[in-house]
Amino acid sequence: MNIRSESPAADESESYLPFDVSIGYQVRQTHRLMQRYLQLKIDPHGVSLGMWYFLRALWDKDGRTQRELSVIVGTMEPTTLTAIRSMERGGLVKRVRNSKDKRKINVFLTERGHKLKEELLPLAKEVVGKAVEGFSDSERQVFLDSMKKVQSNLLRQIGEDHVVDD
Repeated sequence: MNIRSESPAADESESYLPFDVSIGYQVRQTHRLMQRYLQLKIDPHGVSLGMWYFLRALWDKDGRTQRELSVIVGTMEPTTLTAIRSMERGGLVKRVRNSKDKRKINVFLTERGHKLKEELLPLAKEVVGKAVEGFSDSERQVFLDSMKKVQSNLLRQIGEDHVVDD
C-alpha cells in the first residue's frame, strides 16, 4: 500500500515549500547557527548574545538613547531597558540623563565596555569568516548584495523606507 496516496494533504504541503528550497527557512537556520557559534565564542568573556547586539550598536556610536538602541537592535523598549540594566550591573555601560531633554536616557560604554570591542570583534569576524569559508571574494559580494536586495524588498513591502546599511 502506498502511504503517500492515502495522505494527499501531507504530500501537497511538503511539495508546496520543502525546507531545502525555502529561503525563509534557510535564512533562519543560517542565522540560528551563526548565533550559536558566536555565543560559543563570546560566552567566555561574560557577554550574552543579547548584550552583544547592544555592544555592537554602542561601539558604532556611543551615547545612543535607549529608544535608538531599541530600533537598531530590534527589541521592544522594556526588553532594551532590561538588557541595559543588566549590562550596567555588569560594568559594561552607564546610563546618563540627557542634559537637553530630561525625558531621554543616553547609554555610554564604560572603559570595560570599550575594551571588549578589541576582544570580541575579532571573534565575530572569525564566525563570519568560518561561515563563508570557501567563498571567493566575488561569491561573498554576490551573497551580500543578494541579502541586501532581499532586505530592501521586504522593507518596501512592510512600508518602511530604511536604508539597508553596509
